[in-house]
Amino acid sequence: MFPLPPRVLFGAAYYPEYQPYERLKEDLDLMVEAKFTVIRVGESVWSTWEPEDGRFDLDWLQPALDAAHQRGISVVLGTPTYAVPPWLARLYPEIAIERSTGQRMGWGSRQEADFTHAAFRFHAERVTRAILARYAEHPAVIGYQVDNEPGLHLPHNHGVFQRFVDHLRAEYGDVATLNREWGLVYWSHRLTDWADLWKPDGNQQPQYDVAWRAFQARQVTEFIAWQASIVREYAHPDQFVTTCIAYGHPAVEDDELTDALDVTAGNPYYDMQDSLALPDPTPDEHEQQWKTTGVWALYQSADRIFSSRQEPFLITETNAQAISGTSDNRPAFDGQWRQAAWAFVARGAQMIEYWHWHTLHFGTETYWGGILPHSGKPGRVYAELARLGAEFETAGALVAGIEPDADIAMVYSMPSKWLMQKYPPLAGPDGSPDPSSYHRILDPFYRGAFEAGRQVRILHARQLHDARGGRDGVAPELAAQRHPVLVVPALYLAEDSLLDWLAAYAQAGGHLVLGPRTGYADQEARARHEVAPPRLAAAAGVRYDEFSNLSAPLPVRPALGSELTLPQDATATHWVEGLTATDATVLAEYEHPHFGRWPAATTRRHGAGRITYVGTAPGRGFAKALAGWLAPAPVSGWRDLPVSVTATTGTGADGRRVHVVHNWSGQSAEVRVPVDLTDVLDGTPLPADSSVRLGPWDVRVFVAG
Repeated sequence: MFPLPPRVLFGAAYYPEYQPYERLKEDLDLMVEAKFTVIRVGESVWSTWEPEDGRFDLDWLQPALDAAHQRGISVVLGTPTYAVPPWLARLYPEIAIERSTGQRMGWGSRQEADFTHAAFRFHAERVTRAILARYAEHPAVIGYQVDNEPGLHLPHNHGVFQRFVDHLRAEYGDVATLNREWGLVYWSHRLTDWADLWKPDGNQQPQYDVAWRAFQARQVTEFIAWQASIVREYAHPDQFVTTCIAYGHPAVEDDELTDALDVTAGNPYYDMQDSLALPDPTPDEHEQQWKTTGVWALYQSADRIFSSRQEPFLITETNAQAISGTSDNRPAFDGQWRQAAWAFVARGAQMIEYWHWHTLHFGTETYWGGILPHSGKPGRVYAELARLGAEFETAGALVAGIEPDADIAMVYSMPSKWLMQKYPPLAGPDGSPDPSSYHRILDPFYRGAFEAGRQVRILHARQLHDARGGRDGVAPELAAQRHPVLVVPALYLAEDSLLDWLAAYAQAGGHLVLGPRTGYADQEARARHEVAPPRLAAAAGVRYDEFSNLSAPLPVRPALGSELTLPQDATATHWVEGLTATDATVLAEYEHPHFGRWPAATTRRHGAGRITYVGTAPGRGFAKALAGWLAPAPVSGWRDLPVSVTATTGTGADGRRVHVVHNWSGQSAEVRVPVDLTDVLDGTPLPADSSVRLGPWDVRVFVAG
């Protein structure tokens, strides 16, 4: 893990070049009063750095860096390659992204350029080197952000496609092998020559799509690694290199993208006000977008960022005020900024940086609110964040880089998500294919764990077992010790060796929980010819050969004598796999004249461990009960909490246990502490079983020992 300053970095993106008048001193003095320790600068204005081809203006940022350093504020310096200047577009119109073959993306937004094109690379490297040569020695600079939220588009440009063909030639050797591996006998798609490979626009072959999406992500990973290598020629050993990741972008494979970086940085945005209330008022069918809705989804965002490197992380952007477009203005209630920030810190954030300092007076994001309003005068938002800055200063090193606890681990598969976006197994309410199918299956398991008061660690499949022989992977025996419960839903694409690893994990003592669609296809998206669940049917003691979509939730009840207790409103949603228990104990059953013949969930001992199979996407009550059964004693130690209260725990850098307790409600709540604790922010000792009051939208931070 890259060494960072021994406290939570706290600040905002700051763009003096966007200000309508000179106010540098006033801005930075206000930051000091709010206990800011970091700003991010420079990443969005290539045309300011280089107003004409080869003519650089590098001095404009110097006053901001000098003033920040004078006040003890650190700087993350960005490279501006995601926002191409008009002169470059004019000189090289061929660098414009093609959304589909021959259809150019119009200019006037951002990330319009094919970043693989030689002309773009030449100019991107030149401006990057100019900026770094000018500022790498500045004492305020503690790190670099290369580019910004990469992977927004899937370029179809000629050069990109030709490199894709070259990649396939290197991967498969000859067209005969590709024909066989992709099953191109189907619909007369057999290739005679590499030149016969069709463009991706009209493709309907899943095997092609798997390779195309993986290739696109690999281009983004290579681009970021290329920029990072340039930056490291100038960076000092104590300066980190990162990029900020928008996890919903279509060409991002975050666990591979971050291999070339020193630390993960993510941009989680979330709906505020009543969307942060518990109990959660959000309908079950609400589709998560680039901004999340619900407290559980806020935590999932943080756990996704942690998962990229399995390390503490930076937040480079998050809500300062209202976010999104002109018609979506919902700034947080009092206290909610503290709540979200402390939730991120509890799950491993080492930096909280807001987007952005000063609400813009022009451009697309005129109403994407900053910490200061359009008037530039400090108001409620500034006061709330100043309180938070003081708390981070008080908490100091204790809460920087917390290793978050986990009761349950969950496997994430980006290739399975990509495939389900184009070939969804689930249908939406209107019966049309649902491109959110992957998360429709995975999210109920995460949400159920959260609502049961259990904490989750998200693991990428490659981090468990790297079938490609890379540096990642862990022995099943060690994984079973670290993560006694491993939930694996919707892992549709999986190599034989990965499925065998999962069986070995259970054999070694782990509790493996298999969910719908897991293992059904191999790494090429070819449906397996074994009995489902492939390679795991005997170990799980179940099999199935048919499955069905559900147009409405089905009631679910515990099987006779089941050790799983379910609420009266337990349901199955979206999907049913027709399980037959060959050598497994039935845990839950569907209440339905047809589907009732099949169990909803089963369990079976396997070696020193156990395999539980859940043949549906569990509804909220079902999922919560399942999580409580899987992890009956939450590692946090907090029990019998009010419905609006969560307790998140982890280990601080000095080895002490940190407890972060939230009240996600406009009403006060009271809890009893499980062990002797001390309030981190005011020093009050709290003996075990003493009572603690949490105010409306409140958060308390405690340390044990």
